[in-house]
Amino acid sequence: MVQPAADASPETGAASARRTDGPTWFGHPRQLARLFTTEMWERFGFYGMRALLTLYLAEHFLFNDSTTTGLYGGFTALVYLTPLVGGLIADRYLGSKRSVKFGAILMALGYFTLCFGGETAKPYAVIDGQRYEVQVDKSTAAKQQYVVDGDTRLAIKGNEDGTVSLLAADGSVARTVQKGGFEAGGDRSTFFTMVMLIALSMITVGNGFFKPNISTIVGTLYEPGDRRRDAGFTIFYMGINLGSLFSQLLCPWLSVAVGWWAGFGLAALGMLFSWSLIQFDGGKLDGYGEPPVRTGPDRSWLIYILSIVAIPLVWFLFVNLMNSPAPKSGEGMLGYLLALPLMGKLLFGTFLVAVPVILAWSYKVGSKVEFQMMLAACVLIIFNVVFWTLFEQAGSSLTLFANRNTNLSVFGLFEMTAGQTQFFNAFFIVALAPFFSIMWTALAKRGLEPSIPVKFGVALAGVGLGFLALVWGSHYAGADFKVGLWWLALLYLIHSMAELCISPVGLSMITKLSIARIVGLMMGLWFLSISVAQYVAGMVAQVASVETVGGQVTNLKVSLDTYVNVFWTIGVVSIGIGVVLVLISPLIKKWMHGVQ
Repeated sequence: MVQPAADASPETGAASARRTDGPTWFGHPRQLARLFTTEMWERFGFYGMRALLTLYLAEHFLFNDSTTTGLYGGFTALVYLTPLVGGLIADRYLGSKRSVKFGAILMALGYFTLCFGGETAKPYAVIDGQRYEVQVDKSTAAKQQYVVDGDTRLAIKGNEDGTVSLLAADGSVARTVQKGGFEAGGDRSTFFTMVMLIALSMITVGNGFFKPNISTIVGTLYEPGDRRRDAGFTIFYMGINLGSLFSQLLCPWLSVAVGWWAGFGLAALGMLFSWSLIQFDGGKLDGYGEPPVRTGPDRSWLIYILSIVAIPLVWFLFVNLMNSPAPKSGEGMLGYLLALPLMGKLLFGTFLVAVPVILAWSYKVGSKVEFQMMLAACVLIIFNVVFWTLFEQAGSSLTLFANRNTNLSVFGLFEMTAGQTQFFNAFFIVALAPFFSIMWTALAKRGLEPSIPVKFGVALAGVGLGFLALVWGSHYAGADFKVGLWWLALLYLIHSMAELCISPVGLSMITKLSIARIVGLMMGLWFLSISVAQYVAGMVAQVASVETVGGQVTNLKVSLDTYVNVFWTIGVVSIGIGVVLVLISPLIKKWMHGVQ
């Protein structure tokens, strides 16, 4: 996901420096160039790492689909939650610039740590209580898995009814394992699993310091009322997209051509470039993002130490997420919520309590108009959760679909890797953003620009339409049960257009609709909604889990059918929710009292 609304926050008004009247960069303060490239390289590192993460968990550590997508969703959820704390610490103590430097160092160390994954986990299978070695023939396109029993190798084939057939060399069925009698696993190093989780924890904490505060520095470049501010943020956001565009091509390519360590290593180098640009700025950023004036001793080192101490706490959340048992059937919604991992309880509990409490407070202390505007904001925040839950399948279920059931050939000239398919979103955003900007401006001049609720509804319908387009393309899958790459590209094209309907207006909408004294709290609720969406996205991806052995699916037809069924369901549901939002948009627009 490359979304301005969640990847950057507007300047908070705590600027300590004023716009320079010196040399400019494309008509903007020259410091913008330094911040643009700093953000570009940071996003290069983050999105390069993200393009590899799901496949790394599934193919190197041999986690099953449920664990892989759940861990990925939990990681991205915390990535969007920690900036709330990092922004507060910067405002009160460190200042934006020192926070960005510290965050960059932690993230670079996290990416480098991911390079040390140890040996690939060794697959095995437990059949009716007896354990067998599993071998995977990666020299063939099918990457066939075999159960090894002494000198005998039996090919593994999953069946549509849940049974597993073990095939002899001549293709005959040597043994049929009944449903539930075949369990795949992997012998992975406990030490290197811990190292991987520590790396993700370092990235999570570092991101909390970096993400909100680089954007705050951009805001300090402009004096209040400077009309160049919006254009400056637009240029800054291009750095986000450009960084992700190139890294999502290069890092996955290196991981296949050289090894996982090379892909993560390139992401780490990108992060080091980002750190060096702001650490050695040659005085270009003097006076920007400085710590607030405070009396008393400097507490910065205590904050650094406590932040490092927080890394094991985040690690504990990841371990708890991975080891939590699945909820038991028949216990209802309450039982389901109680069975959630600690991270899920914290996210859902906070969100479910925060929305009604904020609305109750608004009703009590605000005017009727203020309450209605807050109600409109909260309704749109809830729909925002739905959008990003479905959109964020890109890094999990859609990446696994690309790896398993997509023909990655580009015009028969070369093949993309599964991780590289995430590049489509960034490419379409860069290509289409100027056209959408021109379109909205032209429609506004004619009084035809859709209202914010309508844009949200169109975005939800669009993300559903993208999934249905891929489902349509699945009818043209080849005999190998793989869908053409361009159907996946079409999904990302439609999703990117949907993103451009919702992403640019999110934060702006919150600041305009919120009661002035709790704007910061509402901004926190907006980011919390995105964090919840990331977590739920992992849960949705778990529904699309398929049986794997040695990191490879046992039946490509079953895999394709599973993905198609899930994508059809969420596509139809998303379109339905989008239509509902469009239908009730006149009421929400009335509650907004003229806010555009």
